[in-house]
Amino acid sequence: MKRISYNTQGVCSTNISFELNEGKLYNLQFSGGCMGNLKAISKLVEGRLAKEVADILRGNDCKGKGTSCADQLSKAIDAALAASKKVA
Repeated sequence: MKRISYNTQGVCSTNISFELNEGKLYNLQFSGGCMGNLKAISKLVEGRLAKEVADILRGNDCKGKGTSCADQLSKAIDAALAASKKVA
């Protein structure tokens, strides 16, 4: 499994990390942010297809910021999937 680390922008969480294996998400962790909500997201997405998770969470807004921790996760997933296509 490849561990991905993504520095967030515009949200309370400062970093998102996760593992990708055969297009699925595992061991999602957020640094900072609303821990109760972010731990729940981590449990809900465990083992799910990364693209599906990104599609669901993309565009979610927090307090009019134009982004959220969930939206930042979608950006992290998109970046990781794009990078894996370049390597393949």
